[in-house]
Amino acid sequence: PKAGDGAPQQRQKKSSAAKKAKKGDSGGARPAIKPKKDLQVNRLKGTQLLTVPDFLTSAEAKAFVDVAESMGFTHQGSLGPLKGEAYRDNDRISVTDPLLAQTLWESGINRIFMDINISGKAATGLNPNIRLYRYMPIYNFRSVGVSIVLVDGFGH
Repeated sequence: PKAGDGAPQQRQKKSSAAKKAKKGDSGGARPAIKPKKDLQVNRLKGTQLLTVPDFLTSAEAKAFVDVAESMGFTHQGSLGPLKGEAYRDNDRISVTDPLLAQTLWESGINRIFMDINISGKAATGLNPNIRLYRYMPIYNFRSVGVSIVLVDGFGH
């Protein structure tokens, strides 16, 4: 039920992590992120793709999930390839929060990018458009049907 549609509203219990979340510039809650030391980086395909295992603690990850659930996800479908769109079937939240982007960057991600330059350019921060995705068991993934050839770590 949505607010204002006449249906009774249920109050959701928030975890202690969500209760500790701070208000963001977007008007929503922002989970607290602690600075990280000794982050490990897995580089896949050169510097074009990397993962940072355990970047968020379990409590931080749970706080992100709790905040996202309290904000409400929107289903993102697509018209499909025949209409010029890639297949998409997921739920998403998109918020613009420069302070959250800065907090994530300064919590340790900035140190990961210190030695990475692409075409003489270095990263100086994160995009403030933060997106969180949720995939439910009923959602489908479809083959994209294209191949990407990597040349010197770049897709062509």
